Amino acid sequence: MQPSNHLLSPAVIGHLALPNRIVMAPMTRSRAGDGDVPTPLVVEYYRQRASAGLIVTEGSQVSPQGKGYPRTPGIFSAAQIAGWKAVTDAVHAQGGRMFLQLWHVGRLSHPLVQANGERPVAPSALAPDGELYTSEGLKPYEAPRALAIDEIAGVVDQFRVGAENAKLAGFDGVELHGANGYLIDQFLRDGANLRTDGYGGSAQNRVRLLREVVEAVIPVFGADRVGVRLSPALNVFSMSDSDPQATFGHAADVLSQYGLAYLHVIQAASVPFDFDELKQRFGGTYIANGGYTADRAEAALIAGEADMIAFGTPFIANPDLVERIRHGDPWTAPDPATFYQGEARGYTDYPVRDAVSA
Repeated sequence: MQPSNHLLSPAVIGHLALPNRIVMAPMTRSRAGDGDVPTPLVVEYYRQRASAGLIVTEGSQVSPQGKGYPRTPGIFSAAQIAGWKAVTDAVHAQGGRMFLQLWHVGRLSHPLVQANGERPVAPSALAPDGELYTSEGLKPYEAPRALAIDEIAGVVDQFRVGAENAKLAGFDGVELHGANGYLIDQFLRDGANLRTDGYGGSAQNRVRLLREVVEAVIPVFGADRVGVRLSPALNVFSMSDSDPQATFGHAADVLSQYGLAYLHVIQAASVPFDFDELKQRFGGTYIANGGYTADRAEAALIAGEADMIAFGTPFIANPDLVERIRHGDPWTAPDPATFYQGEARGYTDYPVRDAVSA
């Protein structure tokens, strides 16, 4: 592995100067404490990784309704704001920069996770295949409740309040989670959205929720501190679209109008997709994510395929990933058994280069 000059070169997102083009991607780690509050362990985890050009946190539910998994952090209570403020203080003290990912899982939840045993919500009453982990073990997904049209403004407002709380917690900006089969993605794709009102049918209508959330969040941080994450060709959790190139091309056209911080795209693909077209139609800073090595990332930057590269699992086992890339050092392999459990084990106990060298 050779040192990477482009990856390590400075970048600018809006008015935010970044020391390198390496993004720590959002990754659920299920280490939040009671009340879905970030703990001192979470503080240490992010502090260790502050050398990333930008950290995007794990998804943080914008409301109790938006929760899908045990021990994921929220951003809707005073205690959660305080917990996240400890995180941002620690990262900023190390010279780092952080965006909070705002998250609503939609149908990827269960009555056991929801307040008062309510059904999860979605654009349409379609259950995904598979099971999810709950307090009672694995359970099959249940059919969600389709949101009434007059409820959608309330969901949009959950994102606005989440952004306001993120600002109180000291974040440098927010990323809207429109990927991986969660609520915004469910509205975007016609395989999950069978609505016949103004939020369904045409691509223009299906992009409407994303547009409204963007417009609700921009006044909080400013457009240049708001990013969006999409996964146009990743058909996880029973997601599909009849014409993803057209759907997400239209989404990119819409997003291009706002002067956003970036578009963060998961380039793993279940179906053929022209990611370069998406990048060109968005026209702003483009962050590519998809199993990159340092060499592949460097080549992508040189070729103009992306402006920054997001790394996910490499950051789990390599808190000093930036320095390993700088020096051409090998990367530690992560332990998948501790991705979502283990407390400090597999979370804050991975060695850094000096310790490895010693």
